[in-house]
Amino acid sequence: MIRISSSFDGGNIRCLTCTDSSDIRLQIKADAAADFFQWFHFRLTGGQGLACEMKITNADQASYTKGWEGYQAVASYDRENWFRVETVYENGHLVIRHTPDVNAVYYAYFSPYSMERHSDLIADAGQSPDVSLSVLGETLDGQDMDLLTIGEAAPDKEAFWLIARQHPGETMAEWWMEGFLSRLLDEEDAVSRALLEKICFYVVPNMNPDGSRRGHLRTNAAGANLNREWSEPDMKRSPEVYLVREKMISTGVDFCLDVHGDEGLPYNFIAGTQGIPSWTAEKDRQLTDFKRLWQQVNPDFQTTHGYPVAAKGKGNLAMCGNYIAERFGCLAMTLEMPFKDTADTPNDLWGWSPERSKKLGASLIDVLQQMGDRLIPPSE
Repeated sequence: MIRISSSFDGGNIRCLTCTDSSDIRLQIKADAAADFFQWFHFRLTGGQGLACEMKITNADQASYTKGWEGYQAVASYDRENWFRVETVYENGHLVIRHTPDVNAVYYAYFSPYSMERHSDLIADAGQSPDVSLSVLGETLDGQDMDLLTIGEAAPDKEAFWLIARQHPGETMAEWWMEGFLSRLLDEEDAVSRALLEKICFYVVPNMNPDGSRRGHLRTNAAGANLNREWSEPDMKRSPEVYLVREKMISTGVDFCLDVHGDEGLPYNFIAGTQGIPSWTAEKDRQLTDFKRLWQQVNPDFQTTHGYPVAAKGKGNLAMCGNYIAERFGCLAMTLEMPFKDTADTPNDLWGWSPERSKKLGASLIDVLQQMGDRLIPPSE
């Protein structure tokens, strides 16, 4: 007998019918207290050797329907190795076709990053003598807001902030963090050692623990889109942003990267903060140099495709990158990675994947080193 289930960390699906393996009908559940939905993650049991066809019947009502075009779902038997399976978007349905080799198989919008794995990431990082773990406070569901301080703060050292997964369904962001942290904390990596001599890193690997555990696409437990809360966060609606922002104000920010995923565009790219009132030609040169260097260091990153650039003074200061760039006068950016494969550097089996996300994260170390003092805001 076929069974569909999603009552686990990060799970999301509603089963309408699964009596016939060739006509399994499903729906994605919306975020609590919000209308966003696109993230799915479920397990199918009892389908070994059967040609299963799973139709997500409300796909045409999802938050980003362009995201379904050219998209392939991921599947896993062991929850460690995720591969792409045949997927088409037709007649308003997202149709996943797969014949499982074993009795139980997991399907997801992208390779999941569970809160259990987040705990492992924090515990592993905490073994480094360079790391200090602090809990900034609690989320609405009572989960810890973890901050990793890497290196010692000092008057002659810069404060670099990296945050990820404001939107919980963008799991590639925390895979990216895993790669970045692994390299930064590698005691045998000379480039990382050199960076830690002059920079104190403040890292929040998961900005939205509640949405992550609940299986949300974009919001926290209150239905707040955290990347629209930075101008006026509060503890009742967006404690995650409030707590992190207060810490940023106390440490100062000399550089910030906010790590995300994009549903529609099959590229890795940077969204800058050209729309802030204080944008200058010098900041534009700084941003251009940063992007060109990353493209040279890792060809999975590109500079041709991305979001339209806002006119100066028209940027939304409730968004993280814009708020921080304007408030602290530093280079602040948003990294976007694809749910699909990368169009310029495709991989037919894995698509854009956890491993590629981790390698992109690790490659930032070289970019930071090569940028050197060009990242430092001018003294007032």
